[in-house]
Amino acid sequence: MVELTPEEKKELITRNLQETLGEDKLNAILKERDLKIYWGTATTGKPHVAYFVPMSKIADFLKAGCEVTILFADLHAYLDNMKAPWSLLELRTQYYEQVIKSMLRSIGVPLEKLRFVKGSDYQLSKEYTLDVYKLTSVVTQHDAKKAGAEVVKQVEYPLLSGLLYPGLQALDEEYLKVDAQFGGVDQRKIFTFSEKYLPQLGYEKRIHFMNPMVPGLAGGKMSSSEEDSKIDLLDSPANLKKKLKKAFCEPGNIADNGLLSFVKHVLFSLFAEGEGFEVKRVPDHGGDVTFLNYADLEQYYAENKLHPGDLKASVEKYINRLLDPIRKDFEKPELQKLSLAAYPPPAKVKGGAAAAPAAGSAVDEDSPARLDIRVGKVLEVARHPDADTLYVLKIDLAEAQPRTIISGLVKFVTQEELDQRLVAVLCNLKPSKMRGILSEGMVLCTSNADHTVVEPIVLPTTASPGSRLAFEGFSGTPDEQLNPKKKVWEKLSVDLKTNAEGQAVWKDSFLLTTEGDKLSSKLANCSIK
Repeated sequence: MVELTPEEKKELITRNLQETLGEDKLNAILKERDLKIYWGTATTGKPHVAYFVPMSKIADFLKAGCEVTILFADLHAYLDNMKAPWSLLELRTQYYEQVIKSMLRSIGVPLEKLRFVKGSDYQLSKEYTLDVYKLTSVVTQHDAKKAGAEVVKQVEYPLLSGLLYPGLQALDEEYLKVDAQFGGVDQRKIFTFSEKYLPQLGYEKRIHFMNPMVPGLAGGKMSSSEEDSKIDLLDSPANLKKKLKKAFCEPGNIADNGLLSFVKHVLFSLFAEGEGFEVKRVPDHGGDVTFLNYADLEQYYAENKLHPGDLKASVEKYINRLLDPIRKDFEKPELQKLSLAAYPPPAKVKGGAAAAPAAGSAVDEDSPARLDIRVGKVLEVARHPDADTLYVLKIDLAEAQPRTIISGLVKFVTQEELDQRLVAVLCNLKPSKMRGILSEGMVLCTSNADHTVVEPIVLPTTASPGSRLAFEGFSGTPDEQLNPKKKVWEKLSVDLKTNAEGQAVWKDSFLLTTEGDKLSSKLANCSIK
C-alpha cells in the first residue's frame, strides 16, 4: 500500500466538508502522526439513508489513516427532550450499533479499524460527572441554550437536560482522547462552545469537521421524524420506489435537490477509481451516459439535459445496491426482534376512529394515549371572584356531577361565546386550587406565539359530552392521574399542536372523535395547551 503524504491525507479528510475549524492544528498533527477523530450519534429515531453521508466520510478518514471512534450517545438521546425514553434506551443503542455496522460493511469499511464506544460506559464515571459539575460553574445559561439551538429540540419551556447536552458533547472530546470531532454543520454552535469552554477546564481545544446538511426527499433537512422526507435503511425496494417517485426533484434545480446531494456526498465518495455515475436511458431520451465526476452531472442537470425521472431511476439503483446487504442482515430473527423491541409500532386504531382503549392495556411511557382527553359541554360561565383574568366553568363530561374547571380565557373569549360550547378537556391532571377554587381539569386551547390570540379547540357539533378523544394510531388506557412530579403532561404537550391546516395533532397523529372526525382551530402551526 502506497504511503500518503500529509497533503494527500488532508485532501481525503476535508473533501466534501462544508467547514473545518482548526486547520493549522490539523496541518501540524498530520506532519507528525495520524489523526484521532470521533463521530457521535444520539440513539433516537431510526437511522435512514442520509446516515450514509457520515459513513462515507468515515471511509475517507480511514483511507487517510485516521484512528476513528464511533460514539453511540445514549445519554444524549435521553437528555434531548427524552427523544429516546429510558425504557428503550439500551434497546435503541443495540439497534444503532447493529445497523451502523451493517451500513459500514455495505460500503466496504473494515470494522476492525474502528473503535465503538457507548456513552454511558464512561459518562457516568466519577471523573466525568465531576467535570460536568465544573462546566456548570463556568457556562452561562445563555451560552448553553445557544449552543444546542440547532441540535436540541427547542420548546417553549426547555428542560434543564437540554442545557446539559452541549457540555457533555464537549467533554466527550477529552474523554475519548481524540484530536478532532466530526459532525454536521448543524453542530457548529456546539463545536464553538467546546472550543470556548474546554480550555477553561484545562483541556485542549479540538479540531472540528462539519458536513453540509443533506436535503430530504421533500426538500429541507432529511429527518427521522418526517416519514416522507427520509428513506429507512430497511425500506423494501417497492417502498423505496414509492418514496423516490414523490421526491422533490425540480428540473434544473440543483440548489435544494436531495437526490443530487446524495450522489455527491455518498456515491461519488464511494466510487472506485475510474467508476462513474451511470444513467440508463432509451436512445430517444439521449441514450446511456456516465459521469466520472459530480461537477459534470450537476452542470448537465442544471442545463435540463437530464430528466428528473431518469435521475430518480439511477439513484434508485444505487440506493438498492447499498441497502441490499443491510436488508439481508436484518432478515435474521434476532435482529428483526431487536428492531421491533427498540421501535415498537403504535397500536393501530380500527377504521381511523378513536376506539375506546382496552381496559388494562399497556401504554408506552412517551405515548399520548396516557392523556385522558374528553368532549365536554360548558353549562355555566362565571368570572372568578378573586382573579380578573379567570373564568369558573361548569362542564358536563357525562359524569355524576359537572366538573369545575378554571380557565384563563377572559381576555380572549366572551362568556356568551363559551356558554353551551363543546370543548376538549384534559381530565387526568391532578386537581389544583387556583385562587381558592379547585380546578378539576383543563380546557385545551390553541395560542399564537406571542399569546395575543387564544381560542378553545373547535369540536364537531356531533361530538357527545363525555366521549373520549384519542390520537390516530395510539390506543391504551390513560393514566388515572398524570404524575406532576414526572412532568408527563409537560413532556407530551411539546408535540401537541395544530398543523398547517389548523388540525389538532400530536406529532403527525390527528386528534379524533369516536366517529373519526378531526378537531381544528383557526390558528395553524400553533401550540396546544
